[in-house]
Amino acid sequence: MKKRMMSFFILFSLLLPHASSATYTFPEKPPLPDRNRPDKAARRIFAVAPERWEAFKSELKTDFRNVEIRREYSEVFKGASIEGSSEDLALLSSRPYVEDLGPVAAYKAEAADYVAFVGGDRVRGLFDGENQRLTGKGIKVGVIDTGMDYRHPDLRKNYAGGYDLVDDDRDPMETMGDEDVATLHGTHVAGIIAANGKIRGIAPDASLYIYRALGPGGTGTSEQIIAAIDRAVKDKVDILNLSLGNDVNGPDWPTSLALNKAVEKGIVAVAAGGNSGPGKWTLGSPGTAEKAISVGASTPPIKAFTLRTSGMPEPVRLIPFQGAAQWKTIRSAGMVYAGFGREKEFPADSKGKLVIAQRGKIPFTEMALAAQKKGAAGILVHNNQKGSFSGNMKNITIPAASISKEDGLRLRKLLHERADISQTNEQDTLASFSSRGPVTGNWGIKPDVVAPGVEILSTIPGNQYKKLQGTSMASPLVAGAAALVKQAHPDWSPGEIKAALMNTAKPLMDRHAALYEPIGQGAGRIDVWKAVNTEVLAVPGSLVFSQFSSGQRRSVHKARLNLINHSGKVQRFSFIYPGRADGLTWRFPKTQYVQPRSSREVEIVLEGTPIHLADGTHQGWLKMNAGREEIDIPYLFMMNEPDYPRLMGFDLQPGDEPETLQYELYLPGGADEIGIALYDPASYHFIGYLDWVKNAGKGRLKKVLSRKEINVPDGPYKALIFAEKGNSEDIIEAVITIDFHSQH
Repeated sequence: MKKRMMSFFILFSLLLPHASSATYTFPEKPPLPDRNRPDKAARRIFAVAPERWEAFKSELKTDFRNVEIRREYSEVFKGASIEGSSEDLALLSSRPYVEDLGPVAAYKAEAADYVAFVGGDRVRGLFDGENQRLTGKGIKVGVIDTGMDYRHPDLRKNYAGGYDLVDDDRDPMETMGDEDVATLHGTHVAGIIAANGKIRGIAPDASLYIYRALGPGGTGTSEQIIAAIDRAVKDKVDILNLSLGNDVNGPDWPTSLALNKAVEKGIVAVAAGGNSGPGKWTLGSPGTAEKAISVGASTPPIKAFTLRTSGMPEPVRLIPFQGAAQWKTIRSAGMVYAGFGREKEFPADSKGKLVIAQRGKIPFTEMALAAQKKGAAGILVHNNQKGSFSGNMKNITIPAASISKEDGLRLRKLLHERADISQTNEQDTLASFSSRGPVTGNWGIKPDVVAPGVEILSTIPGNQYKKLQGTSMASPLVAGAAALVKQAHPDWSPGEIKAALMNTAKPLMDRHAALYEPIGQGAGRIDVWKAVNTEVLAVPGSLVFSQFSSGQRRSVHKARLNLINHSGKVQRFSFIYPGRADGLTWRFPKTQYVQPRSSREVEIVLEGTPIHLADGTHQGWLKMNAGREEIDIPYLFMMNEPDYPRLMGFDLQPGDEPETLQYELYLPGGADEIGIALYDPASYHFIGYLDWVKNAGKGRLKKVLSRKEINVPDGPYKALIFAEKGNSEDIIEAVITIDFHSQH
C-alpha cells in the first residue's frame, strides 16, 4: 500500500522591495529600537521543539504583540511562518528551542534557469498554426519512471493519466513511506518537462502520462519497462521519456529494441545515457536504442569548485553530493586519508582538514557523518573504479564531493601538501559523470545530444522542490524540447524531430578550447529555439562508417543522408571538405538544390587505407552549409576490433522451475569462453565453478542450471565472471547467494 511520505522544506532567498528615496535629518544620537513600532516587516520560517509549541505561541501573544503567525505547520515539522520586525525575528531565533529555517520566498511562476539557457523562454513567445503559444499544449508526454506525485500543485493540472506496472493498477503515485523505499525521481523528471506553478518546466502545458515501472527504492525490471513502453504506445503518446538504464551497452538489449519499435509507431523516444562516465563504452540500455534520442549531461551556468595542490598540474573537479552543505572557498587546508570512510579509519588529526575516502564499503551518508563527527572541513570520496560519479547524502552539515579514482589516488600521495578549494563560474561543459559511447556492435554515436543535467531544480513529492543532477535530469529537458518542436511541426516524423535537435545543437568545447568527442556529446547541447525555427534538416544527425580491418589495401564505406527542405523556397546544400588526414579520402556529392517542401537522398563515401590508420575509434565532424544554416554532423568509424568490454550485465536469479537457478549476461562480440568462478567471501579461497561455456555467441546469454549441475553447497560467494575473446579478457566481480532451500 502506498503511504504518505514525510516531506521536508526547501528554502529560497527573500526578495524585498527597495524603500523609496527620501530626505532625512539624522539625530545626533540614534534612538534605541522601539519594539512596539516594527521597522520594515519581514517574514521567516521557524521550527519549534514540539513540546514547547503551545508555550511558544503564548509567548508571542504576551511578549511579541507586533508579530503575526501567518501559517502554522504540523506535518513537515512543528513551526510557523512569522511576520514581524527584523529585531523581533532575531530575538525569536535566539531561543534555544527555536530553529530559524530562513526567510520566506518571494516567489512567482517562472521558468527554471536551465529552461532559458536552452532557449525555452524564447520559444514560448512563438505561435503555432492555430495561433497558440508554443508551450507543449496538445502534446502527450509519457514518463516511464518511479511514478509521480500527481497531487503536487505544480503538476496536478498537467496529469492526464497513466498506469502502475509495479502494482498493476491505474494509480501511478510515487512510492511513499519509509525513506529507504520512498522515491521522488519520477516527480522530479515530470517537473522538468511540464511543471506549471511556482516553477515552470520547458513545456508547461503538455499533458503528462505517467507509467510507474520502477517501484520501492527506484528499482524495476525490463519486463515492467517494456510493459510500460507498450502501454504508452497504446495510449498514443507523442513523446516518451525514460530516465532510467542499466550497464548493458548493446543495441539489441530488449528494452532498446522495444524503444525502437515505439519510434516506428510514431513516438519520439528520449532516454538518459547514464551516469557512469567519463570512460568510453559506459552508456547503457535503453539509451543504446538506435532510433531514440539518447541524452548526456552538460552544465548550465553554475558555480563550480575545484581543488588545487602544488603537486598536481591540473585542478581536481569536485562533483558536490546532493544533500550536503555547499562548498565555500578554503585556503591552505591539510589533507588526511580515511580508508573506506568508516569512523575507526579516520586519523586522530582529522579536525579542520579535508578527508579523502574511498568508495565501496559503506553508504556515502555514513562516511560523511563520520567526517562531520570528527570536525572535518569537508570530505572527498574517490571512485573505486575508473572515472567519476555523482551521488546523494542526507542532511550533512559539512561539504562533500566525489572525485575520480585517478584524482583520488594522486591526492593520497600528496597528503603532506596543503590544498586550496576555489570557485569558478562554469557553463556548457560536459559533466564528468555523463556516460560516453559508442554503442557496441553497431558502433553508433551515442549520446545523440546533451542538455543541462547539473543542479537542476524541479518538483518532488510533498509539494516540495529539490536540486538533483544526472542524465536523468537532462533527458526530460530534451523530451520537453521535443514536445515544443512537435507542437510547432505536428507533421514531422520522430526522425525529423531528432534531426532538428541534433542539427541545431551547439558543439561544446573543453577548458582547452578543444571540441569534446562526439561519443561524449553527440551533436552538442540542444538549442530548442533553433530547433523550432529550422527549415532544413539532414537526417540522420550523425553518420557511422563501420569498420576498417588490417590486411586490406583499400576499403570503402558509405553512408546515406536525406536532405529535407521544409521551407517555401529552393534551398542549397553543400559540404565543406574536412582537413586532410593520412589514409582517408572523402567523396561528397556535388552541391544539391532541394525544391520547396521536398527532400533528396545523397551518399557520402569514405575510402581508407588501413595501413595508414591507427587502431581504435576514429571520430570527428563534417560541416555542411544548408540554406543559411551551417550543420555540424558527427561521424565515426573503427579500425580493427575496438577496445569494448567483452562482458556486461551479469545477473543471477532463481529459475522458473523448482531446484533451478538462471543467470544472464551480455557478450557484445561473443567469447571464446566464459566462466563463473566462486570463492569464499571471507578467505577468497577458490571453491569451484558455477558454470563454464566455450564458443559463446554474440549478444545476450541466458542459461538455466539445475541443482544437479551445481557442485557447490548453498551459501554466499564472491563470484568472478570472466569472458575471453582472442587476446582480450574482462572480469566482473559480484557477491551472489546460492540458495535452493528457500525455493521449496
